[in-house]
Amino acid sequence: MLQFFYNTAPNPMKVALLLEELEITYEAIPVDTRKGQQFEPKFLAINPNGKVPAVVDGSVSLFDSNAILLYLADREQKFIPTDLKSPDRAKALSWLMFIASGIGPFSGQSVHFRHAAPDPKEYALNRYDFEAHRHWKLLDDHLAKNTYMLGADYSIVDMCFWGWARLIPYVLGTGDQTWETYSNVKRLLDLINTRPAAQRAEGLKAKHAFKTELDDEAKKFMFPQNERLNNRK
Repeated sequence: MLQFFYNTAPNPMKVALLLEELEITYEAIPVDTRKGQQFEPKFLAINPNGKVPAVVDGSVSLFDSNAILLYLADREQKFIPTDLKSPDRAKALSWLMFIASGIGPFSGQSVHFRHAAPDPKEYALNRYDFEAHRHWKLLDDHLAKNTYMLGADYSIVDMCFWGWARLIPYVLGTGDQTWETYSNVKRLLDLINTRPAAQRAEGLKAKHAFKTELDDEAKKFMFPQNERLNNRK
């Protein structure tokens, strides 16, 4: 049985959605990153980068959410254009990597500097907030002309999008006004949320209790870079 190492952050949830869409039988194994479980030797043997998600599929181990999406979609020949030389495949890869290298990192840093970083943080927050908005505006403009990210067909690109889109008000700190600005993003998010697979994926939150407190222990594991600052004092 496929093993799925996860928590409920955006990147693992992308994979959870695909697993549910494919109706693959899997074992959900929680990794509580606020307790440092991502640094345990058993998990590092699967993902030396110490991050979730990761999967073990028989003799195959994979880490990085987009690598896992591609692997599973290609394996099952579903939710991805299969002609490697086709324009549709090229479009899928381009948008998939746009979310991986743009939406994810800039949204993640926007969250960090908005909600977790100590002051002063004006410059850093301005930079990442600006780039997060710029990337989401590109997606919103694209979705004004397309039902799904690849046009008429639902794909792993939409699943990748869904992982982060669920959290945009928190990412951008814009509350209820978010959806006035990004109405096309909201339309696709709502459409995906109606899918039974999305509802089952969201149900993973109830299966395991993850630590929610961002106390000193959690900060030690979530922000290990801060130890360098402490050592300079």
